[in-house]
Amino acid sequence: MSLQERLMEDMKQAMRDKEEGKLKLSVIRMTRAAIKNEEINKKAELNDEQVEDIVIKEVKKRKDALVEYEKAGRPDEVAKLEQEIIILMDYLPKQLSQEELTLIITEAINEVNPSSHKDQGKVMAKLMPLVKGKADGKIVGNLVKELIEKKIAE
Repeated sequence: MSLQERLMEDMKQAMRDKEEGKLKLSVIRMTRAAIKNEEINKKAELNDEQVEDIVIKEVKKRKDALVEYEKAGRPDEVAKLEQEIIILMDYLPKQLSQEELTLIITEAINEVNPSSHKDQGKVMAKLMPLVKGKADGKIVGNLVKELIEKKIAE
């Protein structure tokens, strides 16, 4: 079953669940609208990888908004956004653990063999196809920076 088909089936189930499925229904509808907009822009149907990219963007939007709502002291909105993120994460591949991520980053650093912090982009370019959708980009970036510093210090 493709990711779009799964979204459609889950949307139907959320409609059947009435009150309990309202948030999930809302999140899926917004995601499907973003997918449809992208299909209109590209004038073609999206494959699972492209749909996954849109889900990643939707998660990122909510994480960015989460930070702003926390700063504004809006715990009700923070809780809602956290639930929306959990719903969306269900459509992404299993997230890598800290240990798995560190191992993958270390391998990429060893392959690229950076000589300074300027080589962080090269490491990220090598790394992102491996962890795309499986780890938060900010976390990956911070960990890469930290591990490059450690390698340079050696």
